[in-house]
Amino acid sequence: DLKQGKFRITGDFTLNISSGPDERLYKAADRFLRRLDGRTGLFFKQGIISQANPQPADDPKLFIITKKKGKIELNEDESYRVLISPEKITLESENDIGALRGMETIIQLLSADDQGYYFPAVEINDKPRFPWRGLMLDVARHYLPMDVLKRNLDAMAAVKMNVLHFHLSDDQGWRVESNAYPKLHQLASDGLYYTQSEIKELVNYAADRGIRVMPEFDLPGHATAILVAYPEFGSMPESYTLVRNAGIFDATLDPTKGKTYQFLDKLFTEMLSLFPDEYIHIGGDENKGKHWKANPQIQAFMKKNNIKNAFELQTYFNNNLLKTINKLNKKMMGWEEILQPGLSKNTIIHSWLGRESLYRAASQGYQTVLSHGYYIDLLYPASDHYTNDPLPDSSERLEKEKKYKLTPEQEKLILGGEATMWSELVTPFTVDSRIWPRTAAIAERLWSPSSVKDVDDMYRRLEIVSVRLEELGLCHIKNRDVILRNLANGGDISALKILVEVIEPYKEYTRDPRGYLYKTYSPYTLMADAASADASSARIFRNRVFSYLQNPNENDFAALNSALFKWRDNHDGFLVTMKVSPVLKNMEGLSKKLSVISSIGLEALDFIGKKSAASQIWYDKNSEVIKSIKDDTEAKKNSNKIFEDERTEIMIVDAVQDLVDAANPEAAKKRREKEKIEKELVEKNREENKNEADGGH
Repeated sequence: DLKQGKFRITGDFTLNISSGPDERLYKAADRFLRRLDGRTGLFFKQGIISQANPQPADDPKLFIITKKKGKIELNEDESYRVLISPEKITLESENDIGALRGMETIIQLLSADDQGYYFPAVEINDKPRFPWRGLMLDVARHYLPMDVLKRNLDAMAAVKMNVLHFHLSDDQGWRVESNAYPKLHQLASDGLYYTQSEIKELVNYAADRGIRVMPEFDLPGHATAILVAYPEFGSMPESYTLVRNAGIFDATLDPTKGKTYQFLDKLFTEMLSLFPDEYIHIGGDENKGKHWKANPQIQAFMKKNNIKNAFELQTYFNNNLLKTINKLNKKMMGWEEILQPGLSKNTIIHSWLGRESLYRAASQGYQTVLSHGYYIDLLYPASDHYTNDPLPDSSERLEKEKKYKLTPEQEKLILGGEATMWSELVTPFTVDSRIWPRTAAIAERLWSPSSVKDVDDMYRRLEIVSVRLEELGLCHIKNRDVILRNLANGGDISALKILVEVIEPYKEYTRDPRGYLYKTYSPYTLMADAASADASSARIFRNRVFSYLQNPNENDFAALNSALFKWRDNHDGFLVTMKVSPVLKNMEGLSKKLSVISSIGLEALDFIGKKSAASQIWYDKNSEVIKSIKDDTEAKKNSNKIFEDERTEIMIVDAVQDLVDAANPEAAKKRREKEKIEKELVEKNREENKNEADGGH
């Protein structure tokens, strides 16, 4: 609730912490004070705060009152209450973790006017909607150094996320030092792995920010790296080599050998001693069972034990592995493929293929976590993630999801969600830009009530959050210009900046179809790596076109006109820069397309502004140009040519078509009717061909 008045911040700002909490709260309070001082530049007099040196203030402006030390575990209380008056600020919580979340809210409230900095008078009673709000970092495909991990933990804390899901093994690498099986890090990491002391350091760093660290060791598939080091545990007697590209591979542990479980028992006993979290993620996804089918001994074992298929054999494997996990007082989590009959109810099901599996698991009594719709590596806009709710109103569920009628108790089994940063196409230099700021939108969806879903307001606030994340060391904004400067070879980057603000990399898996265009050692230094998943200039333009066509006005007209002129003329500047940097030749065609389509947009806008309909000839000609650009983009998405347009696309094409349609509404209506008929014919032919293939049944 917003109150009357403002709390003015001066150099005398100080804080006090109630006695009792441990060092974690003092460290957090000191970070809060330093960040606030850094933003305001007021040179606060209160020095470094620690439990040994709490520096109590005579007249504190911020009182932090907590009752106990919180536990870094699932379902710990994270609630807090903030009361700001013109005279003082009070932060109350049951434990120090709630206080950490409350301090992040307070610093988000920092405002300024012509008199200086202030906090608005307000009362906030807050708690998260879901207890599991995570980020999965895949460090197997591309290793991420400790400084990258730490700055992303700082960012997670800033947006109140509380689980780092650490994907530590896959076909491309094993990333943890092992004393029990040293060949894992010696032969299967390219020398890029975390020492055990670094793992402990990272776990402590996360705990100081109220964040759990859950490791994932992907089994029984995705096991190439393990079998490079110890091929005797593989399902096929072959020499394994580390995978250098993306994809699904056949290397699989042999679940029929007793020595496989002896190996895993010893390995997990060592690995899980590094991670205090109660959960271990075993992966379990994308195992096609090809090596199991090809191995006569495994097939004989299945027949002898009445195991009908690969799914049942994987359940057999999981249940054997679960004995070790239970012995170590841990609980198992896995991707949704592990949800098979006989699976322990203590297991958490991680849904990645769709919400249907989320509800199916909950209806069977399993706790679940959603990642479908939060795959940030697929480069969808923040709006897609923001409107993806683990537990939306029943009216918003898809038909296949509605068949699962969850009781209130079953709904509680839906723990929350995780953003997943698979790293096939990122490096330490670019990973921040693929995680942030979009993950902040996911964090809000998992923290806030489902009723908070204004997309436009989310984008307004996301721009502010994005800039604030930079103070924590994130490089998601500044590294873009570094890439552009390298691409310009010392030349002017202004034309490149204009271009990169209206293009986005191909989405989903079309940037690297079938996983063979890029290798783990390929250059990730091109325009596609500088481009964001949510090109802001293009989004603003699309929204403005929609607004203008709904309600024509001079402000929108002028803004659209200005943007289109800028984009039309940008190609000339691009060509100048390209002369000193041949690598830009790959983007020449796309830059030219932007100029062409912007010219069309200007002509359409002129017709609309003058309220005179464009001719049929003009409409057909320019609609065909736009269609050819779209068709060309779709064709290139399915090609294996990496350099054409660098696998990026212009994000204003449909908006310009909307302007063209508005320039001749009657022609647009005929075009849409024609396209509808053509689409129906295509669908009819497809269905007829399918029936013929099925023998007419």
